[in-house]
Amino acid sequence: MAADAAATASSSVTEEELTLTVKWSGKEYTVRVCGDDSVAELKRRICEVTNVLPQRQKLLYPKIGNKLSDDSLLLSQIPLKSSLKMTMIGTVEGDIIVDPVEAPEIIDDFELGQDEAVDIKDKEVNKQKLKRRIDQYKIELKAPCRKGKKLLVLDIDYTLFDHRSPAENPLQLMRPYLHEFLTAAYAEYDIMIWSATSMKWVELKMGQLGVLNNPNYKITALLDHLAMITVQSDSRGLFDCKPLGLIWAKFPEFYSSRNTIMFDDLRRNFVMNPQNGLTIKPFRKAHANRDTDQELVKLTRYLLAIAELDDLSALDHSNWQLFTDDNVKRRRHS
Repeated sequence: MAADAAATASSSVTEEELTLTVKWSGKEYTVRVCGDDSVAELKRRICEVTNVLPQRQKLLYPKIGNKLSDDSLLLSQIPLKSSLKMTMIGTVEGDIIVDPVEAPEIIDDFELGQDEAVDIKDKEVNKQKLKRRIDQYKIELKAPCRKGKKLLVLDIDYTLFDHRSPAENPLQLMRPYLHEFLTAAYAEYDIMIWSATSMKWVELKMGQLGVLNNPNYKITALLDHLAMITVQSDSRGLFDCKPLGLIWAKFPEFYSSRNTIMFDDLRRNFVMNPQNGLTIKPFRKAHANRDTDQELVKLTRYLLAIAELDDLSALDHSNWQLFTDDNVKRRRHS
C-alpha cells in the first residue's frame, strides 16, 4: 500500500502542469510545462514565446542555484512551484544567420537495444509528451497534402546539406543530386522537411538551396526543433527525437505509419517510430566528397521501388541497400 501511494505521489508530481513566468527584455512571458519535462523542454517553450533559441538562453532563479543550466535535469527534480518567476538572458537570432547551432556536434550516434527502444516508444510518459506536442505545435502547409501519396520526411544537416564546412556559396555544400532526388520522390511522395534547428534557419537554408521554389516539386511542410520531444533511455540518458506521430495526428486522413518513411543521419531521431526510419550516410566534408557521393541516387531507386507497397512499416529499412526491384515484385505477388 505504501509503495502504491509513493508511486501515485511521484506520478502526480511528474504529470502536474506548472505555469511559470519568464522575465526577458522588459516583458513577462507565461509558459506551461510538466514535471516530467526537462530543462531543455522548458527552454523550448520559452523559445516559442520569445524566439530566443534554447542554446542562447541563460535562465536565472537564485533560489535553486545553477540547476537550470543542466538541460537534462527533469523539472520534477527541481523545487519549482507554479507561478514562479525567473529571468532569462538571451538574444534573438539576427535576420542573417550563419549556423545557429552552437551546441557540440553530435557525431557519436548510438543504436539502442531493441527492448529499450520498444520501451521508450511505449512508455506512457513519452506518449503524454507526444500528446502535449500535438496540442501545442502547429504545422503550416506550404502545399496541399495529396490523397494517395506516401510521405517522405527529411532531415537537413548532413542529410541534404553539409552545415559545418565553410563555403562562400551554400550551393557548394548541397548534397549531390538533391533536386533530382526531390523531383523523383515527389512523383510518389509528399515531402516534409524536419530539422533540429530553428524555423528561421530551415527557411533560410532551404531557400538558398532553391528547395522552396523549385518548379519540379513542392515541399508540403517544414518542421523545426519545437516539434521534437525529449525522451529518456536507461543507457543513454535524455535526448531529443522526432516523433512522426505528431504528423500522423495532424493529418490522419493522409498519413500513417503504413505510408511514411523518414531519412535522417541520426538513428536516435527514430526512437518513437523505429519501423519508419532509414539511417542515411552523413554528408560531411562536402568539398572532398561532392564528386563521389551517390547516396541520393541510390535512395531514389529505393523510394521508387517501395512506392507501391501497402505497408512501408513492414520493411526492414536498415537493409535498404540490398532491396531491389525484384524484391518488390516478389513481395507484391506473395
